[in-house]
Amino acid sequence: MIEEKFDAIVVGAGMSGNAAALTMAKRGMKVLQLERGEYAGSKNVQGAILYADMLEKLIPDFRDDAPLERHLVEQRFWMMDDRSHFGVHYRSEDFNEERPNRYTIIRAQFDKWFSSKVREAGATVLCETTVTELARDAHGKVIGVRTDRRDGEIHADVVVLAEGVNGLLGTHARLRERPKPDKVALAVKEMHFLPRETIEAHFNLKGDEGVVVEAAGTISRGMTGMGFIYANKECISIGIGCIVADFQRTGETPYGLLDRFKRHPSVAPLIEGSEVKEYSAHLIPEGGYKAIPQLYGDGWVVVGDAAQLNNAIHREGSNLAMTSGRIAAEAIVQVKSRRQPMTAANLSVYKKMLDDSFVIKDLKKHRDMPMLMHTNSQNFFLTYPQLVSRAMQNYVRVDGTPKAEKEKVTLRSFVNARSWTGLFGDAFRLARAWR
Repeated sequence: MIEEKFDAIVVGAGMSGNAAALTMAKRGMKVLQLERGEYAGSKNVQGAILYADMLEKLIPDFRDDAPLERHLVEQRFWMMDDRSHFGVHYRSEDFNEERPNRYTIIRAQFDKWFSSKVREAGATVLCETTVTELARDAHGKVIGVRTDRRDGEIHADVVVLAEGVNGLLGTHARLRERPKPDKVALAVKEMHFLPRETIEAHFNLKGDEGVVVEAAGTISRGMTGMGFIYANKECISIGIGCIVADFQRTGETPYGLLDRFKRHPSVAPLIEGSEVKEYSAHLIPEGGYKAIPQLYGDGWVVVGDAAQLNNAIHREGSNLAMTSGRIAAEAIVQVKSRRQPMTAANLSVYKKMLDDSFVIKDLKKHRDMPMLMHTNSQNFFLTYPQLVSRAMQNYVRVDGTPKAEKEKVTLRSFVNARSWTGLFGDAFRLARAWR
């Protein structure tokens, strides 16, 4: 056993774990961070969106050397059927600001950089180390961890669980339940490499400008899910994810969905001529507010995806992860500064601080949305996209048919598909869940 005792052990070196370890190390705490990968980010090949405001709270000058891809100047939302899409685009020159708001990143590179900042702050980071179980005292309080290293057991005043959505450590210790299939999504991504100038031409970009496309509709085959496209400097991240329970119910495969998404007439030209070099699959927490487990206990707290802190409605995950990691660390620092033991009663300040943040406020606002989307997936992800597509084509096609007749045909198609009761019911349920 390593005789040295730490103030805190952080399990995991993703967004939430790095944020927690960095915050505590900067406050002078003796921190050990354990990561099972070869290095932080080695298990991540996907692209992602970075929200600058959250990282600035941790590393104000991160833009000086962080491996950033493009800053986003345009957001596209697509509602798709099999042959077309109806979209809403927002692009603003305001986003070409001195300190941009959002960036695309490649997690393998970014997480490695983030981890280097944790080391610079004074934390001890051990990679290729798997935590096998939590160590407890005779009263059941967590007092450290056991690993697959010869040293075995390592002690600390508190353990921060930042092990991801499917982390087995917390579930084996019965601190939380294993995520249920209807509360988690499986997403697959590919990295398509193209010359920089080709990407900029395809997306109407210049310099380091970037764009993100988020798509829903028949691409998910009636399942609850979305597709996405991120423009990086020399590659395009493209992927799709759906609720695991829907994959089980339908027999559809993630790679099958991704293949159809790539071949869609609206998508194929964007990646034409590209070389696929990387493929990954990962789980995403989708249960929202109602799926959040117990966040603290005697000698432990849980953060990020392991705490189900993901805003599926607004497609936000990394910002919630970084914020929860930072807040958990600040709560631990507060308890330590008062020279109080790391008991559940004292660590409950973490939950109070998190409740006061945008993280819980946003998740609570949309607490009924995940269930609504899942139980009405056929309507929201199949029926309505098809109806909207037909309506738009009817509107823009000029063929000598009187406009009044076209409008009647469009209205009739909606009523025939859902009925007046169904249409008003869907609108009411959506408005209530969005409140």
